Amino acid sequence: MTAAETRQAIEAIFRIERARLIAGLVRVVRTVDRAEDLAQDALIIALAEWPRTGVPANPGAWLMTAAKRRAIDAIRRDRMRERKHAAIARDRDGAFGGTPEETDAAMDDDLGDELLGLIFTACHPVLSADARAALTLRVVGGLTTGEIARAFLSTEATIAQRIVRAKTTIAKAGLGFEVPRGAERAARLASVLEVVYLVFNEGYAATAGDDLVRPDLCREAQRLGRMLAGLMPGDAEVFGLLALMEIQASRLPARTGPDGALIPLTEQNRARWDQMLIHRGFDALARAEALGGDGPYALQAALAACHARACRPADTDWPRIAALYDRLRAVMPSPVVDLNRAIAYSMAFGPEAGLRLLDAMADSAALRNYAPLPAARGDFLFRAGRLAEARSAFEAAARLTRNLRERAFLNARADACD
Repeated sequence: MTAAETRQAIEAIFRIERARLIAGLVRVVRTVDRAEDLAQDALIIALAEWPRTGVPANPGAWLMTAAKRRAIDAIRRDRMRERKHAAIARDRDGAFGGTPEETDAAMDDDLGDELLGLIFTACHPVLSADARAALTLRVVGGLTTGEIARAFLSTEATIAQRIVRAKTTIAKAGLGFEVPRGAERAARLASVLEVVYLVFNEGYAATAGDDLVRPDLCREAQRLGRMLAGLMPGDAEVFGLLALMEIQASRLPARTGPDGALIPLTEQNRARWDQMLIHRGFDALARAEALGGDGPYALQAALAACHARACRPADTDWPRIAALYDRLRAVMPSPVVDLNRAIAYSMAFGPEAGLRLLDAMADSAALRNYAPLPAARGDFLFRAGRLAEARSAFEAAARLTRNLRERAFLNARADACD
């Protein structure tokens, strides 16, 4: 393996292990900032050692051990500083009050899923809803502030400030990084589900970068969803979200071509859809419906199931999809739902029906720089035979997107209007 290949391998491993590493560390050092620093230290050590010694058999454990040693060194330095200044400042939970050996043992203690505990802590009511999601996407999903900003239709500066304030609030409140129980767990669940789905969405349709999809993020969100379903077997929305993610993930193998280019849903080779994930999704949806699920995730899962049941694009039940979007709009009003509803209407009742709904959204500030909006308009205009207007819309969408694959797809659609 060349040095460049080794570096790529290390960075790929770190992207996979980063969230779990931080989750394990934060339970001991009690602050997200310090856990992130320790994880970054472990990456730097790996970059220095692995090109010489090779990638270890268990790289995740290796990174945790390296971070743990740094944590223990830091504790020893803190102790020395305390002795010198004759000041005793002990953390009320004892995170820094134990010996390095006790800290070492705590890190090895299996107290449940650390990653899930980190998510529930980041979704604590002491934080605003936006701060909860932004912080979790940063520390669990490993998304950049730019990626989070695009997911929230916000600016990088706003998201950066939001994350800093969230970390400060958690540190000041001295929150425990554990999965809550009873009523406290139920109170935080909506935020947790939102965050898990945002992580999945960033994997399903990457907002930036060279790749259109990031399957590692999808897999991680699905894993968290299955874990939540095990923790809360009586919650319809947990199963609705799980069903939604399983069914959508089934299409990942067909979403891109050999060159990484986007393949629209209606043009995908449905033989490549993962049938095992579809059946898992159907099972989860049946469970959600049996529990009386009519919430946002159960409805979105029902929408995804409509596509999964169609053997050919022509078999898609678009009128049912349009009706489901009407129900979804009632329980979860948002500009993005309105946009998707317009797409469903255009497919069910013709492109002019979709254009009328898009015209009604023209003043939506949240969608002003949202590439899917002009992309949808371009598609409706193309199907209506208004090719010059369609080209202009596709070009506008291509200018807005930051994903290179999506931009290439939109430019190709613009060229097809000639």
